[in-house]
Parts: sequence; structure tokens; C-alpha cells
Amino acid sequence: MTTVTRTPNYTDEMVTTLVDTYTNNPTKDTVVNLAREFNKSTRSVVAKLVREGVYVAQPRVTKTGAPVIRKSELVAQLLGELGTSEPLITLEKASKADLETLLALVQAR
Repeated sequence: MTTVTRTPNYTDEMVTTLVDTYTNNPTKDTVVNLAREFNKSTRSVVAKLVREGVYVAQPRVTKTGAPVIRKSELVAQLLGELGTSEPLITLEKASKADLETLLALVQAR
């Protein structure tokens, strides 16, 4: 029976460079540059940084750059503004735009 030896995708020096470079500038551009430098995919670099415990996920944003807010969070904010803890489950079925408008009206009063 023959023994199979695995060749690691990243050498220790590569890992050190990845971690140091990303830690100094934790951005998506840094990941892209590292991927080019080491001839790896960005997913591979991100996976390695996650395994090393240094990767910080970028916050999700809408097309306008605003943070993503779930409808359930809007309903919770609305309930907080109204000062009630009564569950209004059907309110979550309203459109997101309607919930945002309603929340703005309640906050303005």
C-alpha cells in the first residue's frame, strides 16, 4: 500500500503574510490583492483567514449603502416606540417600505 502525502495549499510563510497583511488592513481590497499575489481565489484566501481566526465579515448593506434591516427588526423597533410588547405578528407581513414609513411617523410624533 502506498502512502499519499498532501501538499498544503499555503506554506507557513504564506499564512504569516496573509494574516499580517489582513490584520493591518482588514478590507475586501486586501483580500483581493492577497489572492492575486498568491494566485489563489478570493474564497480560498477568505477561508484561510477564517481558519486562522482573523477574518472579519463585511457588514451587509443595501444598494444605497444603508445597513440591511430585517422586517422583524422594524416591527420590534415600532413596538418599542409604541411602548407595547404585544406581539403583532401580522404586522411583519406588511411591506418593508410601509413599515419604514410607519416607524418614521411614530418616531416623529
